[in-house]
Amino acid sequence: MSEGPEDRDDDWFESAFDDEDESDATDATDATDESGDEPDADSDAGSESPFAGDDGGSPFEDDSGSPFDDDGGSPFEDDGSSPFDDDGEPDGNDGGSLFGDDFATAFESAGSPGGGGGGSGTEFEDEDFDSDIPRIDIGIEGLDRMIQGGIPRRHLIVSIGSAGTGKTTFGLQFLHHGLENGENCVFITLEQSHDDIMDTADDRDWGFDEYEANDQLAVVDLDPVEMANSLDNIRGELPGLIEDFDADRLVLDSVSLLEMMYDNPAKRRTEVFDFTRSLKAAGVTTMLTSEASEDNPYASRHGIIEYLTDAVFVLQYVRSETRETRLAVEIQKIRNANHSRETKPYEITMDGISVYQQANIF
Repeated sequence: MSEGPEDRDDDWFESAFDDEDESDATDATDATDESGDEPDADSDAGSESPFAGDDGGSPFEDDSGSPFDDDGGSPFEDDGSSPFDDDGEPDGNDGGSLFGDDFATAFESAGSPGGGGGGSGTEFEDEDFDSDIPRIDIGIEGLDRMIQGGIPRRHLIVSIGSAGTGKTTFGLQFLHHGLENGENCVFITLEQSHDDIMDTADDRDWGFDEYEANDQLAVVDLDPVEMANSLDNIRGELPGLIEDFDADRLVLDSVSLLEMMYDNPAKRRTEVFDFTRSLKAAGVTTMLTSEASEDNPYASRHGIIEYLTDAVFVLQYVRSETRETRLAVEIQKIRNANHSRETKPYEITMDGISVYQQANIF
């Protein structure tokens, strides 16, 4: 992009389309066992009270005349009128005890965590999650089965991972699935050139050249410094340009480079927040890629983007002393959708990412 700063601000998106033919560098619950047989919480009954064995005249000793002594007329004595007695009426409520029978009965009558009364099997059923929200598939079969009903359309998605976990492939596969279904897609890269992205897709026979020639796909490479300097204009123009292109899916690879353009944490958060808000206003389903934190593989480099997005996919390495290094994916969150919280292994092949839903990583 050789134009001056003012031309870049006005025509950054359109020039990417005009120059491409002339230039070479143009986030429910687990499928839970609903039997309820095994409690999750550990008991702290073995912990010792700081008041135990104190010879200094604790106010809780038996001879201190505490109002909680057995003969002190405690309001909690067995013959008191507890609001939770079976025949009592708590606070004048005519409905009887707050817990009429017991906790088990209360949970049984409430139904399964997925909603609806009565028990169900350990597998999610698609009909349990019907809603009026339009949904789409990611395009990765095993991963899509981990999401009951699909990703809500127009959601903002992020895939977080360290180098080599397949974040760019994840985004390209997400677009390829949309292109196969007749959707219009945009790929914005801050890390690679237009030709690099096209070559990666062509190696997998995804036919991006044909989609681009038919104006169904736009691949735009931007310099991260240029984008940061022009972000106000880009943010203002992006919704209209996406609407003009009639884009259904958009990928930005990667948001980490954009975040690194700002040294001030408050400025960084504000700019990224405003940018993600403009993407949601554009009405396009967007996937962002983000580098993982060096200290925490479950968090992004700057710990911002996972809080601003609707869905978070974590791609990570799983290493052990006795087994080879493996790749694993985990769905950290998806708003308005139920999903598995299991960690599942995946591979990156010439066909893209394959998630083995039936296998366990541990």
